[in-house]
Amino acid sequence: MSSDHTLPARNENSPQAASDAALEARTQALPKIRVAMDPIQELAQAMENPLEVPSETPQSVKDSVAELEHRLIGGKREFRRREVAAEAGISILSARKLWRAVGFPELGDDEVFFTSRDTEALRTMVGLVREGKLTEETAISLMRSVGQMADRMVVWQVEALIEDMVTNQAMSDRQARRELINILPQIIEPIEELLLYSWRRQMNSAIHRLSLRAETGVAAYNQQTGEVDDDTPLPLARSVGFADLVSYTSLSRRMNERTLAQLVQRFEAKSAEIISIGGGRLVKTIGDEVLYVAETPQAGAQIALSLSRELGNDELLPRTRGAVVWGRLLSRLGDIYGPTVNLAARLTSLAEPGTVLTDANTANTLRNDARFILTAQEITSVRGFGEIQPYELSDGEGGRLVID
Repeated sequence: MSSDHTLPARNENSPQAASDAALEARTQALPKIRVAMDPIQELAQAMENPLEVPSETPQSVKDSVAELEHRLIGGKREFRRREVAAEAGISILSARKLWRAVGFPELGDDEVFFTSRDTEALRTMVGLVREGKLTEETAISLMRSVGQMADRMVVWQVEALIEDMVTNQAMSDRQARRELINILPQIIEPIEELLLYSWRRQMNSAIHRLSLRAETGVAAYNQQTGEVDDDTPLPLARSVGFADLVSYTSLSRRMNERTLAQLVQRFEAKSAEIISIGGGRLVKTIGDEVLYVAETPQAGAQIALSLSRELGNDELLPRTRGAVVWGRLLSRLGDIYGPTVNLAARLTSLAEPGTVLTDANTANTLRNDARFILTAQEITSVRGFGEIQPYELSDGEGGRLVID
């Protein structure tokens, strides 16, 4: 018996052969359909290499992105992390600490991520440490301050540009995000100049506020309370205030996303303006709440009353409740800490809509100032502070902040 398993030759003229040929021709003529990837899986893959432009992106857009990237980061990516660390003369471990502080992603040894400008920046920080001007810990803290603030700032700026295109140029959100690549090259340098200008002005103000006038503020507080300054861990005396939108949670459930965003933006913009006019500093916003500080109890009280009055008169905003407390605090990482902050927050939650509360110590400090009226409220138990005597703060004679 033969062991040859070769298939018999096909008769090209048979009906079966004709059918097979027709099927093969139709199959080859069909366009290749890309199997759609699950969006979550696709996003996960992109996160593994967040700097890679999607393959479906048109070549013209890729070219624009590459040109924009070169302007922003100082050239083409051509160095790996070990090369940059070696050029700066430090270990890869020390370099990674600084890069993580500024917000860079975790990189592998073979990833080409850096430009010569990254090397210069690393050398600058390392040089400050080697010259004894900074400790390594302080250098990392400064890098973190730059990274975190810059991240929040650029997200704010990008979303503001997109919102402008959607609102004023009748673009969809998706169109606006694509158009952003064409707009940015025209405004990078002006924004960069404004950033440096603002940083220098803010630094100058901080020197006066946090250095030159700090001792005077503490002395005034100690005189009022009878405390002795014995190297306290709370080195600054400040008015701390909160303003909180009433019924924000229920409002947010009834509003669409765009309307809610407009409400929050209006609240933050008006609050920031009033706080600035009053000579205070906006520490942060937390959705429906703003936290601010002022250098004197009088300035803090004026800001608190102005926020309550001006926001309450805005027909597009709900009423607010607020509180202001004069006391000692710790300032770190751009935020503030201490019992004074906690007490101001507790009093805010106790305030009725449209009112401002303060504590007994702050009330005593303001009592002889005709600009303020202080009305004792029922003694109440406050978590973490025990029984306290709140006072309602209201406008007296003259002295209101002038809000344009």
